Amino acid sequence: MGTGSARGVCTAIRDDIVSGFFPPGARLTEEQLARRYGVSRVPVREALRTLESEGFVTTRRHVGACVAEPTAQDAADLLDIRALLEPLGAARAAQRRTPAHVKVLRGLVRLGRERARRGELSELAALDAWFHETLAQATASPGLVAPLVQLRRKIAWMYAPAEHHRAVDSWDEHGAIVDAVARGDAERARALTGAHVERAAAAYRLRRNPAVNYRKHPVNTTSGDT
Repeated sequence: MGTGSARGVCTAIRDDIVSGFFPPGARLTEEQLARRYGVSRVPVREALRTLESEGFVTTRRHVGACVAEPTAQDAADLLDIRALLEPLGAARAAQRRTPAHVKVLRGLVRLGRERARRGELSELAALDAWFHETLAQATASPGLVAPLVQLRRKIAWMYAPAEHHRAVDSWDEHGAIVDAVARGDAERARALTGAHVERAAAAYRLRRNPAVNYRKHPVNTTSGDT
């Protein structure tokens, strides 16, 4: 990565946290991270500050920066926020999207459907992230884009990916949302996205890792989404 930029280092550390390479509670030292990514400590320091503001990193007295340890309640709250925010984002996208946004979204839906029906789930995470980021960008609202993108990253961190049958349904639902967005039908885009979020709630499982205190915060039905 060379000297690197704070943004690039931030993305690399975040990806390693989401993937579980750095598990919840793991200590993150500037020296360790600078060595791993081949950069100086300056961009690492800036990246850690950004990740702390996003909720992926916490700073502990006498310890320093560590990967955050979300509770089951934290994870459940994400889904409540998603149920409010994503339908709004889809409605705004229907009102403000450009032909370029629609073209990219349709292409992603086509690829997502193909991969899901073949059971190639390993490729869906990147397509899903691209799809939702493009849909967020189509809102033309920085105030919506940032929380929507951050929300997706945290859900990917806390929740396990979908099973094959749900992945197929999910991409079909994505396609219907894009059709509504392309027609400029804000209310239908909002309704379809709300239903999509609700259906996903029955299909996802909270990741079983030591960071989640299940005894203190029991969760019976959890979800996430692709």
